[in-house]
Amino acid sequence: MHHRVIGQIMNRDVVTVQADTPVKEAAALLASHGISGLPVVDDDDRVLGVLSKTDLTLRQAAQGAEPPPWWHSRLVRGARRDRIARQKARARTAGELMTSPAVTIGARQSLAEGARVMAADDVERLPVIDEEGRLAGIVSRSDLLRVFLRPDQEIRAEIVQDVLVRTLWLAPESIRVEVDGGVVTLAGTLSRRSEAGIALRLTGRVDGVVSVVDELEWEEDDSGIRPAERAMHGIAEEWIRRL
Repeated sequence: MHHRVIGQIMNRDVVTVQADTPVKEAAALLASHGISGLPVVDDDDRVLGVLSKTDLTLRQAAQGAEPPPWWHSRLVRGARRDRIARQKARARTAGELMTSPAVTIGARQSLAEGARVMAADDVERLPVIDEEGRLAGIVSRSDLLRVFLRPDQEIRAEIVQDVLVRTLWLAPESIRVEVDGGVVTLAGTLSRRSEAGIALRLTGRVDGVVSVVDELEWEEDDSGIRPAERAMHGIAEEWIRRL
C-alpha cells in the first residue's frame, strides 16, 4: 500500500518571520493571513520556534500582572508557567515571544504520525522539515482531515487491489468489500484465520478508512501455530504453490 505522507499534503507557501521581527509586525501577519501561528526561522530556514496567537494572548494577559504569592512558586509547573508568562510580557520580538523548541514533523512521515503529534502536543499547525532540518512547508489539522474525504469507491479499489490481490494473492471477488462513509465491511471465507487478521489490519491502515467491520470466516484456525511454522504452513505455503 502507498500511504500518503506529510510532504504530499503540506502547504509549501509558508508565512514566516525571523527572530528579530517585531511582535507587532508578526501579529499583523497572523491577522492578515488568517492563520493561527507561523514559524520563526533563521537565515538558513531552520525552524527556531513557532509564534502563535496563544503566545500573543499570553503576552497581553501577563502585562501588568502581579507577581505570584511566594507559596505558589513552590509548585514547579506553576513557577515555570509564571516565569514564561513574565518573559512573554516583556517580549518585543518574535524570538522572545515564540514557543521553543518548535514541534515539527518530517516531510516523509505518515499522516497518522502527523495526527498523533498534533494530538499529543495540542497544536493546530506543524512546521514540516526536510532531511537537513530546513523548513519545507506547513501542515494543519484541516489538511490531515482531508484524507477522510476520499470517495468510498476509491477506498474500496485500494483495499481490493493492495490488500486482497497484491498482499494476500486473492481473486478480487473472493471477499466482499463494502465501503460506506469510510466504514469498511469485509465479508467472506478465507483459507486461514491468520489471513483474516492480516486483511483486517491492513484494511484499517488504508487512508480514509474510519473503521472496519469484521464479517470474515475461515476454514482453518492456525492461531495456535508458532510464527515460524505458520510461515511454512500458512501464506508462504500458498505463495509457493502458485510459483
